[in-house]
Amino acid sequence: MSDCCENKPVQKAESASCCGPAKTILLYACSGGANVAEIADRAARELMFGGQGSMFCLAGIGADIQGMVQTAKDADVNLVIDGCPMDCARKVFERAGISGFAFLRVTDLGIQKVKGIRAAQEQVDQVVAKAKEMLPGPC
Repeated sequence: MSDCCENKPVQKAESASCCGPAKTILLYACSGGANVAEIADRAARELMFGGQGSMFCLAGIGADIQGMVQTAKDADVNLVIDGCPMDCARKVFERAGISGFAFLRVTDLGIQKVKGIRAAQEQVDQVVAKAKEMLPGPC
């Protein structure tokens, strides 16, 4: 069976979908100080390195850098991964007037927020798996 994408170039920030034009998928992660922030960041990076999308600068959105805000508004999918119920990343998006984004909160998956401990790989894997369910996939 041949690869349905073999003749379709896929840019760095796009998903490799064979169902039509590739979608621009941007990933944003909480950067707080607790374990759930580390989990959010590591999950976003694993998604990026796995070809699920590209990480983009949440701080740039928060700083109201217009080019970055416009890039987020123009994306087909923005996935915001917050660590805890403070929802800092979600609030950055809302304050910038960016709507229609996908949202995932680490603590909603039963992972407890604790300061001063390292994230476990199993927890990162759990967030990655949930995020993959939320993102567009191949045909």
